[in-house]
Amino acid sequence: MVRLSKRLHAVASLAGACNTLADVGTDHGYIPVYLVGCKRAKRAVAMDINPGPLQRAQEHIEAYGLQALIETRLSDGMAALQVGEADKIVVAGMGGNLMQRILKQGEAAARAAQGLVLQPQSEIAAFRGFLWENGYRIVEEDMVCEDGKYYPMILAKHMGKAEPLGRAECKFGPVLLQKQHPVLKEYLEWQRKMKEGVLEKVKGEARGNVEGRVRELEEELKDIGEALGGFC
Repeated sequence: MVRLSKRLHAVASLAGACNTLADVGTDHGYIPVYLVGCKRAKRAVAMDINPGPLQRAQEHIEAYGLQALIETRLSDGMAALQVGEADKIVVAGMGGNLMQRILKQGEAAARAAQGLVLQPQSEIAAFRGFLWENGYRIVEEDMVCEDGKYYPMILAKHMGKAEPLGRAECKFGPVLLQKQHPVLKEYLEWQRKMKEGVLEKVKGEARGNVEGRVRELEEELKDIGEALGGFC
């Protein structure tokens, strides 16, 4: 059985059981190899825009004897995926803006899937807002800390329009907040300590106009404080 990093294991756990998994930007193919290998996915399609990573994925697939169950495809996003072909789609380890483009261009396949497992590396608040605005409901979330970095991940499904997310929900995750996720609490406490230090430093600067930056930091600290206030 292939061993996954803490981040990738959490991504794979959100995917759950499925008939066909599509892994967009598969890189080394670890997630499809893991999920098919432990029989949580009956088959998988591993896709990447670059031939090099796809070749490495193919080598891993063959090393585990799974070439009859996992197909590799050279693909820009979901371009090589047929609508309705995959009931679970994984898009992980990319910037939020790139993931928005992939979901827009592959909208028909994304909407047809039973679930999207999404792990944006940046622009996370904006990405959550994008999901809600485009009819995707966040039905589950998880968060891990690995090598000093925090990684939130999302299970979403297209369910049509709903009430918009609030600012704190976009920034920190509606399900993570609702579940009082312990890693989110750890992240919030770290962010508060870091931003309090930055605020103190900015206030001590004698040059330039720092009022705007002070207001920004104070607003961020307010959001963090309100989020932490929801924890027992």
